[in-house]
Amino acid sequence: MKKEAAGETENISIQVIERMVSLLDALAAYPDPVSLKELSAATDLHPSTAHRILNDLVVKRFVDRVEPGTYRLGMRLLELGNIVKSRLSVREAALDFMRALHRKTHQTINLSVRQSDEIVYIDRSFSERSGMQVVRAIGGRAPLHLTSTGKLFLSVDDPKAVRAYATRTGLAGHNKNSITDLSKLERELSMVRALGYARDNEELELGVRCMAAGICDDSGKLVAGLSISAPADRLQDAWVEDLISTANQISSALGFDRGRN
Repeated sequence: MKKEAAGETENISIQVIERMVSLLDALAAYPDPVSLKELSAATDLHPSTAHRILNDLVVKRFVDRVEPGTYRLGMRLLELGNIVKSRLSVREAALDFMRALHRKTHQTINLSVRQSDEIVYIDRSFSERSGMQVVRAIGGRAPLHLTSTGKLFLSVDDPKAVRAYATRTGLAGHNKNSITDLSKLERELSMVRALGYARDNEELELGVRCMAAGICDDSGKLVAGLSISAPADRLQDAWVEDLISTANQISSALGFDRGRN
């Protein structure tokens, strides 16, 4: 009998949680405060049941009562969301996806972020079978205009900021393939914006080509780049779709919603 009673209590608790979530989802679907009648209809809950649960949510600040009988999502949800956001790093969100992309391509997968006029490599998935020596270790840096990920970041800058970058850095090159001319860089960035991904055609290191796709946070801001590096004769255009898809999955894990942004 005790086990049956415990089971019934558990079922009731789950039912209450499901009803709370349905009410929160319903409130999230409306940009303006919502009446009890509308919430009851949207969730198929009896008005008295909805009212009782909403009262509990108001007490805990998950819901605000704007005026008698009208509700909206509460500030406690924002507080909790900010805590989750602060604890979720790009590196943690990307790691499993990077490993999966590496298993598929058997090439080096890089995760990089921007710091001023350079990118910094913050993680990497690779194996000796890739046939490419990893020159820049995690924590290594490279100029924005010489890397695929760096071009992604420059592509979201306005033209004035790109020109200022060119002035500061002098667009110094590493080899004969490096882009050292502002007009050529501007054309390259225009292509990046049109295609949705960027390339490095042996501009940083001879014998190495890369392609990169952007990772966005929940606000839609570009926060990192995911790139595939391979020996120049092995980089395949067929990987672009997988690269972009993987970057989009990481963005989703960070809270980015392409439909809302």
